[in-house]
Amino acid sequence: MTTFPKATSRRILVVGDAMIDRYVYGEVTRISPEAPVPVLLTRESTVRAGGAANVAANIAAMGGTCELLAAVGDDDQHRELAGLLAIPGLTTDLVVGRTGVTTEKTRIVSGRQHQIARVDRESRVDPETLAELERRFGLALDRVGMVVLSDYGKGVLEPIARLIALARARGVPVLVDPKIAGAERYRGTHVLKPNGAEYRLLFGACPEADLPAHALAAIRAHGIDHLVLTNGPAGMITVSADGRVRRHPTRALEVYDVSGAGDTVLAALAVALGAGEELDRAVDLANLAAGIAVSHAGTYVVTARDIAERLGRSEGGSEPPGIPALMTLEATLSRVQRCRATGGRVVFTNGCFDILHPGHVRMLRAARAEGDLLVVGLNSDASVARLKGPERPVNTLADRAEVLAALATVDCVVGFEEDTPRALVARIEPDVLVKGGDYAGGDIVGADIVRARGGRVVTTAFHAGHSSTATMGRIRA
Repeated sequence: MTTFPKATSRRILVVGDAMIDRYVYGEVTRISPEAPVPVLLTRESTVRAGGAANVAANIAAMGGTCELLAAVGDDDQHRELAGLLAIPGLTTDLVVGRTGVTTEKTRIVSGRQHQIARVDRESRVDPETLAELERRFGLALDRVGMVVLSDYGKGVLEPIARLIALARARGVPVLVDPKIAGAERYRGTHVLKPNGAEYRLLFGACPEADLPAHALAAIRAHGIDHLVLTNGPAGMITVSADGRVRRHPTRALEVYDVSGAGDTVLAALAVALGAGEELDRAVDLANLAAGIAVSHAGTYVVTARDIAERLGRSEGGSEPPGIPALMTLEATLSRVQRCRATGGRVVFTNGCFDILHPGHVRMLRAARAEGDLLVVGLNSDASVARLKGPERPVNTLADRAEVLAALATVDCVVGFEEDTPRALVARIEPDVLVKGGDYAGGDIVGADIVRARGGRVVTTAFHAGHSSTATMGRIRA
């Protein structure tokens, strides 16, 4: 099966700790004279939906119909969060408390990946707000087919045992991402999804070899149907109350940022199970979705198209159904629009990429680290011949595109017929334009277009000794 399951009309209710994830990017070039701390010269900032709100946004992006129930403060942050969640397939029911604030996490990042500090803003939820949230939860059970509880320990899910029991009594399955100790709180859960640390907090530590038996005894003792244990690079383990155990290895992708990966897993599980998939298949899809999420900087909303594209590559297809390695400009612009709709940053680079070599790979990796979506403009065969001579290209446009699209760092490959990508840059309007270190800043085509929009132009490190022309010369020799 090389397609992501088509979501049904079954509405999914997400309840939990919704928050704002803010990222402040800049460069550290010196230490403060006032204290031994780095000084960050800020460059830009982005804001994304976090916590339970990120779970809900992912469900909607994966094609699910979702409703978010959460508690927020009466502040600018809750209004900002509501704006971030105004997306197709998602409705929100935000209970505004009379006291307290909307949870916000601000991450201070040097470059694109090195997080040097995090500043949190949060407060406990008052009893009146919790009571109102529980009342609305009971009403929502009449219109949903599944409940997802996303617990970040901020207080919204203090009555989690009652919520699970109420949903169970109404025949609505519950998926839980736990945070708080006390395994009895989760009695009656259909799928419990802890990570390694959370598992030990709930059920105690055990040797790795004894984990399946230990987990089986634990879920049977607490009336839990299935356990999905996420364990980072070690992948996932599913244990069911009927005794079935399966290990799911991690999908190999480059890791840029693990923020929100657990949210992505929870969302993909909900959408896949809601569409009627068996648990093992749902976990495989969630595993793959998490691999996509961590390959992006910051909290990233994974779409059904992202998963379908990755499925096509990973399950033996030369290209995903309906999503060729070489994308049309219209399809590329659609991906760009979806990226920006979730607060993402678009990066563009271009070249002939005739014989791919380590210099290309390193440049593409550096380019991908600059944002959330990397679009590669690829010269047509005629364009390469005009630039490089009649013997080039060695590989056709379709072959070059397929090789590039197979790289985890590359999100879109789009061709162009002209000798320069200037028209393509004007259409895509990237936030960051990247070229290899052999280009001087003034020689980069489209740099003026990007800078005029407030974007950045970046040249990566030059890697001497790697070039397609030199490779061809060695072959001739």
